[in-house]
Amino acid sequence: MKNGIIPDPNVIHPLKDYQNEIYVKPQIKNPHIIVGEFTYIAAADFESHVTHLYDWNGDSLIIGKFCQIAAGVEFIMNGANHQMNGVSTYPFYTLPGWNAEPPALADLPLKGDTVIGNDVWIGQNAVIMPGVHIGDGAIIGANAVVAADVAPYTIVVGNPARPVKKRFDDELIELLQKFKWWDKPIEEIDALIPLLTSSDLEKVRVELKERIG
Repeated sequence: MKNGIIPDPNVIHPLKDYQNEIYVKPQIKNPHIIVGEFTYIAAADFESHVTHLYDWNGDSLIIGKFCQIAAGVEFIMNGANHQMNGVSTYPFYTLPGWNAEPPALADLPLKGDTVIGNDVWIGQNAVIMPGVHIGDGAIIGANAVVAADVAPYTIVVGNPARPVKKRFDDELIELLQKFKWWDKPIEEIDALIPLLTSSDLEKVRVELKERIG
């Protein structure tokens, strides 16, 4: 390891004396937020970037390992949704004085868990809407509003976010998803860095095939 330092996923501040980049996992307190090791956000905290996450909806935010989350990103959860199958969408039951009971969960447009894969880069001020699934290796452009699922290793931009292109061809994407480098031991990932950062994709393809067998 470089300078004898072993990467530690259990520290909150990986960069000494710098508060605005944190590893997310060791800071999480909400049991409905599950985050993998070495995922970081460019902020001093994470849970304030997750809005409308309420126990009674039963949804969770699940994020994989080694994700890179820029400043200003917001994960909007199902609690933001209003009843849409009645005449009014106004949430009378949430405000004092109104004689209204909460709607049944079946009457709310709940979309399930929000799931982010591994090694996903989410650009500055992007908004992730409820129930979205983002695949491994995807890139979310700055200011994108992601309201639909994103395939692995796909770049999306805009509002609403739309696919621009796949980062790699289908074969290389399949190899990367089989290899799952993010699940390897720290020492093995460290040794893999020349492969993971190589721009020679044909070399990467050959080596992945050899390693997978």
